[in-house]
Amino acid sequence: MTDEGAFEALTQKISRERGMSCGSYKNKCLKRRIAVRMRARAIHTYDDYARLLDRDPHEYQALLDALTINVTKFYRNPETWDALRPYLAELWTVRRGALRIWSAGCASGEEPYTIAVLLAAAGAQGTIDATDIDRLSLERTRQAQYPDAAFTEMPADLRRRYFRDGQPAQEVRALVHVLAHDLTREPPPRTTYDLIVCRNVVIYFERSAQERLFQVFVDALRPGGVLVLGKVETLFGPARERLTLADPRERIYRKPA
Repeated sequence: MTDEGAFEALTQKISRERGMSCGSYKNKCLKRRIAVRMRARAIHTYDDYARLLDRDPHEYQALLDALTINVTKFYRNPETWDALRPYLAELWTVRRGALRIWSAGCASGEEPYTIAVLLAAAGAQGTIDATDIDRLSLERTRQAQYPDAAFTEMPADLRRRYFRDGQPAQEVRALVHVLAHDLTREPPPRTTYDLIVCRNVVIYFERSAQERLFQVFVDALRPGGVLVLGKVETLFGPARERLTLADPRERIYRKPA
């Protein structure tokens, strides 16, 4: 079997046995993260690594963690969050009720807790669905214990007001609901949302998977709702025709009311 064929067989094995939709991810991303685990175990071929997975469930889990883990911080790219704050305030004023928010691909929780802080600071109410496919990320989000390095981009006044000893205050934690969810396979946790934040996630997907996911996001947004992508991510396909680019620099899109 060729090296490419062995790689294809390995990703099919992972999809079949562990339910991860490897076909939705870019091959270069998968290869890079699989290579990290192969080097850690001093294995040089995909075939040998597949055999290791058969006999070592701990390595299988380590691989899944490597494939799905994302690095983030509170208030990452501050200008994006600063730009989003007026939209949150407007949504709260217009909706006259608790906002429904989805942090899709929440990693270790810094993003949904940042959103929760902004809601609390605005005096708004809401429910934030923090979803990810990775079990370790979800556990870290539930534990909500963060080192000082996670706060380097968060405004000092917000940290002082809403965090104690690296943990979010109870009023912040109460807004966040942590859920296991596969963006490539499952429908949204709720039928409709006022705000969907999915930053630096879709860049790892193949173009066809990106297009499908964008459609899911647009369908789930209520009229007047807001979608926020990462700075290097751009909406395209049929979904692009259904949203207005409200802030080109910060990749903030809006669904017509």
